[in-house]
Amino acid sequence: MSKSDLTALAAELEEYLGDPHDPGSRISFNRVLDHDEHEEYPFGFVSQLRRWGVHEYSLPAEQGGRAGNVETGFNLMRLVARRDSTTATALVITNLSFMPVWIAGTDEQKSRLIAHMKRGGGLSWGLTERAHGSDLIANEMVAEKTEGGWLLTGEKWLIGNATVADTMVLCARTGKRNGPGAYSLFILDKWQVKADAVEELPVEKLHGLRALDLSGLKLKGAFVPDSALVGGEGQGLEIALKSTQVARAVISSLSMSAVDTGLRLTLDFTEQRVLFGGVVSDVPYSRRQLCEAFADLMIADALSLGAVRSIQAAPEQLSIWSSVVKYLAPTLLEKTMSQLNVVLGARYFLRAHPHYGPYQKMLRDLLVANIADGNTVVNLRNIGQQLEGLLATAGSATQEVRDGAAERAATLFGMDRELPVYDGSRQELFSRGGLDDAVLAGPDGVRRLREIAKDAKEADRERLLAAADVAEEMIGRIGVLASKAAELKARLGRGFGQSAELFDLSKEYCLVHAAAAVVLTYVHSHEALEDPLPSAALLLLQLERVRRELYPHEAVTDQSVIDDVMQVLRHLHRENRLFSHWQFPLAERVTDLSAART
Repeated sequence: MSKSDLTALAAELEEYLGDPHDPGSRISFNRVLDHDEHEEYPFGFVSQLRRWGVHEYSLPAEQGGRAGNVETGFNLMRLVARRDSTTATALVITNLSFMPVWIAGTDEQKSRLIAHMKRGGGLSWGLTERAHGSDLIANEMVAEKTEGGWLLTGEKWLIGNATVADTMVLCARTGKRNGPGAYSLFILDKWQVKADAVEELPVEKLHGLRALDLSGLKLKGAFVPDSALVGGEGQGLEIALKSTQVARAVISSLSMSAVDTGLRLTLDFTEQRVLFGGVVSDVPYSRRQLCEAFADLMIADALSLGAVRSIQAAPEQLSIWSSVVKYLAPTLLEKTMSQLNVVLGARYFLRAHPHYGPYQKMLRDLLVANIADGNTVVNLRNIGQQLEGLLATAGSATQEVRDGAAERAATLFGMDRELPVYDGSRQELFSRGGLDDAVLAGPDGVRRLREIAKDAKEADRERLLAAADVAEEMIGRIGVLASKAAELKARLGRGFGQSAELFDLSKEYCLVHAAAAVVLTYVHSHEALEDPLPSAALLLLQLERVRRELYPHEAVTDQSVIDDVMQVLRHLHRENRLFSHWQFPLAERVTDLSAART
């Protein structure tokens, strides 16, 4: 789908959903908060969105869906999540539960499940267990072979949609000997098993997403036919891990949407609230906090742009891209929201405020993005396991390898570039050859940025050149990281792979990837952006924010940069556009801001 077509589709969804501040809109903040307070699953919201067909844009067209590009469904879900993270999560769980079948299922399995979902049915992804969490090889649910099928016995817990969904994709042990080849995947239709063979576990009470169905399922000899097996026997773990790669790449939409709404509400306050003779937005400290929050959100936006497009454009590298964005975006945006708390002040603490009430829910809800489908430890561990290869390739790649990465980066970060068709069979559990096109193409991105600077106006030229210098410094830390890793391995020996220090090196590698992503988004998408983007001032502030993770007290921007970024932010806010490189037009505001003034 082209950028213009995606923008038109996003506008259509926004018009259908309406102004969330309007109590009469389809997903109003009033009703969202009521569901949250009473911990009631949002059946009505989910049904409305299914009738519109939002979930179909995450399902393959060949079997009845409408998906062309994964980023279509990803971005539509951002528009849902900016209203209600719970409803978006419920829909995301159904879509991601389908991924194992999309990757390895038969055409008949795909068609049957898509038809089920188009009729309003939900899916659930039965992967984790109470005693084992992320340690999938320790899972205990078993599938015993019997005539014509399998008997499933065991428990799955902390499973989204486990109670409300009719169908679950389950991971169960089929091998006698423990190991990666001991697990298989099955499709379980609850309505096709005996009543005493399935028991739904109580829905858990949650800190955020209070209205979500997060529960579990207990099976005792539940029969599924041979046709329920997804992929081959013993391939379950590999298929599951590939599915989680996709999940990690798209879950950042939840934290980004929470911060988008949080920033929008904070601007409603700061643009009107008068303190010390002027509006809060004009207080230099508050202005910087707002602009830094905007820059953080745009960093996450650039990271997600590349990660989501890598699902189709570089699936062989998805293990790295998905873990980088799944670790860094939610971690960064949690701190961003904390900055906004300070600016919004006491109102962020009020659950029932007529205008700012949604803020406290977004503050709670965004935390789920850090733990769902692989928490911080899991993702940093995955990067750490591949770090030596990534650093070696980045430090010694031939020009041919770098040219190939630069060519692919133009598609990965070019918003108007056509994507190849998704092919799950191309995904790998590890990035072979230590390839990470963002880091490998980073120097080319810096070179292109300097070329763009030559034709820019004087103020922009200086900022673009300064941005190139910061990006070059950050990308150049690959050599420092390689030296640190070599020294650490020599000192710790076999303990290197599990050391806390390796996790710290993985965090820094994510910052290098982020700096490259920010620059590559600018150079490959700047011609596709609409006013007031691209912004040289915003680019420089984004890179400063990445750099400050290493040097927290060193600034590379001055007040003039912040003032110019504030102009961009105000423009998007007043024109009611999504805070993103996509700049989707949002639903027209039909309510006044009188409640925001109290």
